[in-house]
Order: sequence, then structure tokens, then C-alpha cells
Amino acid sequence: MIKEWIDEYNPANQDEAEQALREILQEITLAGLQRSGFFEKAAFYGGTALRIFHGLDRYSEDLDFSLLEADPGFSFEPNLESIIREFIAVGIEVDIQEKKKTKQSNINSAFLKADTSWHELTLKNIIPQERPSAIRGAIKIKLEVDKQPPPGFETEEKLLLRPFSFYTKCFTLPDLFAGKMHALLFRKWINRVKGRDWYDMEWYIRKGVPLNLHHLALRAYDSGDWPSKKMSQPEFRELLFAKINSVNPD
Repeated sequence: MIKEWIDEYNPANQDEAEQALREILQEITLAGLQRSGFFEKAAFYGGTALRIFHGLDRYSEDLDFSLLEADPGFSFEPNLESIIREFIAVGIEVDIQEKKKTKQSNINSAFLKADTSWHELTLKNIIPQERPSAIRGAIKIKLEVDKQPPPGFETEEKLLLRPFSFYTKCFTLPDLFAGKMHALLFRKWINRVKGRDWYDMEWYIRKGVPLNLHHLALRAYDSGDWPSKKMSQPEFRELLFAKINSVNPD
């Protein structure tokens, strides 16, 4: 089953096959979360959501979620067994653990690791012209959830067909765009470029996706990067132009 799913990506080399495998593991993780009732209280957002449900032409590694309502005591623990059972159903052994926090944070994390020997077996003979090289370690996927999300976003139900047909609650595209612009404008890297931010921004613009400026303002206010819960179009443009001018491509 997994081999057939990877074949659908028509990978040209081992790197592409491993990326396809990672995405399949992400989708199985989403299925486990859905069975556990996770999406009754949370929504999927970020680059992987954009990739899986809207066809962004780059792969993304992490699974990012936001609670629908603030819950400082949220834990992934009740959902982990459902995820493990979903992988067992397709013959994959995984280890998944919730990260033990050492400092106060609004983000809760868990880490999933797929068995390396199974990974090697899956890739064998998928790419006839290339003998798979040594495995570079087990595939790892990080799950993160924002326990105290800023308001002002909307969600929609998106259908996923693998490993079975189910719906995932996701941020709408204008709100995904707002999340990306918040990361691009206020990421705590002085003068450093995170190429995927600019790449994704261009994707949204080319697709004609409107920006939810209200949600962007609330996100920026919540993170302490903006003094008000409102942001005008001229203020946004000024922030963007300043960010562009501050970038050092070297």
C-alpha cells in the first residue's frame, strides 16, 4: 500500500521518494488525529497544510495546529494512541512522544519517529535506476499546537483521501496567508532570509489569495510585535517594504 502511494508521486531519485514518504506519514498522522476527535477543538495551518490541501509546490516538514479556543492545559497525550494505531493499520511502527517543557510557552509539541528499517524496505525497488543509499536516519515529524491562539480566523473542512476519506479542519486561505505574513514580517532573525517565507508569499500573490489583515493585526498584537489590534493597508505596506529593504541576500 505504501509503495503504491509513493509511486503516485513518480519520484525521480531517493530524495524525492523520501519526501513523498514523509508526506504520506504526515497524512497518516492527520488521520489518527481525526479519529481521536482532535479537529473538534483544533485546526491545521502552516506550510504543510498549504502543501497537502492547496498544492504548494514545495515540501514542508512539520505539522502546525491551532486550538480553536485557548486552553493553557492542552496536551497531545489523549491523541497519541490513536495516531499509533493508525500507523499500525498500514504496517508501520512509530514512536511518538510529547515534549516535556522546560519553560513556559504557548506552544505544545510532540515528535513522531518512523522505524528506519521499514523506511529502507519501502524505498527499495521504487527507483529502479538508482540503488537507495544508506538511510540518513528515521523520518521525524514534529507536531506543534498553539494553545492560546489569537482570534479573528476562520476554518473550513478539507477532504483528504489517504489513508482513508476524512475531513480535516483547516484555516482558510486568507488566514493561512496572514499567518505566513506574520512569520515573514516578525520572525526573530535580524537581516536573515528564510527563503520559504518569500517563496510562499509569492505563491499566495500569484494565486490571488486575499490577506486577512484583521487576523494579521491580532497575531502581531498577540506576539508583541504590533501596538494595536488594527492594521491599515498603508501600515502593512510600510512594514513589508521595510522588511524587503532590510534583507541581506548574502
